[in-house]
Amino acid sequence: MNTPQVYFDHEKPVAYHRSIQFVVWAGQLLEKVASKRAVHDQLDRASTSVPLNIAEGNAKYTAPDRCRYFDTARGSALECAACLDVLVAKGQFTTDQVLEGKAILHETVSLLVGLIRSISPERLGEEPRPYRTSGDD
Repeated sequence: MNTPQVYFDHEKPVAYHRSIQFVVWAGQLLEKVASKRAVHDQLDRASTSVPLNIAEGNAKYTAPDRCRYFDTARGSALECAACLDVLVAKGQFTTDQVLEGKAILHETVSLLVGLIRSISPERLGEEPRPYRTSGDD
């Protein structure tokens, strides 16, 4: 198998490649879903959001900026998983038919969490902080 030429830094992370893999997989699935269904548009937009946010986050210089985009990509990937659940709940697909997509999403989310932790270890798993208002000293 030939490795594609890498032109940009955002193409290097495995999470990016898995997110593109999911876009292809979801596109094939969406061909079987009526475009009038709300979940069709939602899955299309959320699946597209994942690689776009990975690319944009990879272009940021500061850790908080990078993490914000990677976290948005993670949220979009989880939204995709929920869309697959909705399609199963509505009887459009069986659980077995969406397993491959869920596996790709699971790996993508795990890789994104790893990226976030490598950039900003304190970003995930923060200790709870007490609620404060502007009047607190």
